[in-house]
Amino acid sequence: MKKSLNPMNFMKIAPFALVLSFFVLASCTNEEEDPIVEASNDELITVAELQVSDETEMISEEVSTIAEDVYAADEISLTAKSDYASDYLPDCVTITTVVTDTTREKTIDFGEGCELPNGNMLSGIINLSYAKDMEAASKSIALTLENFTFNGVAVEGSADILRVRSNENGNPQGTVNASFEATWPNGDTASFTGTRTREWIEGFGTGFWGDNVFLITGKRTYIGRLGNVYMKEVIVPLRRELACRFIVSGILEISRNDNTASLDFGDGNCDAKGTLTQPDGTETEVFLRRFLK
Repeated sequence: MKKSLNPMNFMKIAPFALVLSFFVLASCTNEEEDPIVEASNDELITVAELQVSDETEMISEEVSTIAEDVYAADEISLTAKSDYASDYLPDCVTITTVVTDTTREKTIDFGEGCELPNGNMLSGIINLSYAKDMEAASKSIALTLENFTFNGVAVEGSADILRVRSNENGNPQGTVNASFEATWPNGDTASFTGTRTREWIEGFGTGFWGDNVFLITGKRTYIGRLGNVYMKEVIVPLRRELACRFIVSGILEISRNDNTASLDFGDGNCDAKGTLTQPDGTETEVFLRRFLK
C-alpha cells in the first residue's frame, strides 16, 4: 500500500493543483454568465451546451470512479487475505457494509457535504450491491443514488456495472450501463443514458489515488436542457487520470440531426481545453468548465 507522496506522484498532481488554483481565482470574475443556449434545428451544438454536457459526463465518471474504488478495496482485501485501504475517499465519507447470505451491500455516505481530493463536493448516498463471492472472475454491481448531489446539482438514477477482474490486457475493467438525470439549482435538467467501458490501466492496488489512470470507451445518449437529443460516441479512448480534474486526451464524436462534430481533448496535458470541430471543418477551442465556476 502506497500512502506517501513521492516526487514522481507530486509531479503528476502539480499540474492539477495549478489549474485548480487558477480557476478558483478566476471564478470571482465569472459570476455572471450568459444563459445556456442549445443548438437550433440547423446547428449541431453550441459551445455553451457542450460545456453543460461535459459537466454531466463528469458526474457519471466520478460516480463510476467511486464505485470501482470502493469495490476494488473490498476485492483486494478479501482475496489477498490482508488489510488494504484506498485513500481516494476522505474521512468525511462513511462506508457501511452489510453482508447477507449471498450479497455484500455497501452504503457510501457523503453526509451533507464532503469534498473529494479533486475538489468536487458531494452529498447524499451511493448504494452498491454485489454477490458475496469475491473470487469470481466477473461480477455485476448494482448502483443506486439516494438524495445525491454533485457540486450542488441533484442527480437521480442508477447503473449496472459489469466488473471483470482481468481483461484481455490483464487489467481490471468495468462496463457501466447507466441512466442518470441531473437537475441544476435553477431547475434546468439534462439526462444521459448508455454504456461506457472503463479499463483501469495504471495504479490498481497501490492505495494511492493520484496514480490511478483509466481508458474510457463507449456510447451515450445525452438530452439537453431544451430537449435536444445528442449521440455521443468515443472514437479514440478517453484518458482519465485522477491526478487531473479533466479528460487529458481522446476524441468524442457528437451527432445530432445527421450531423457529426468531434471534440478532441488534447495531447495529454492537464488542462480544461478541447477542440470542437464542426461538420464543415470549422475548429473552435473550447473551455470545458467541469464545474469550475
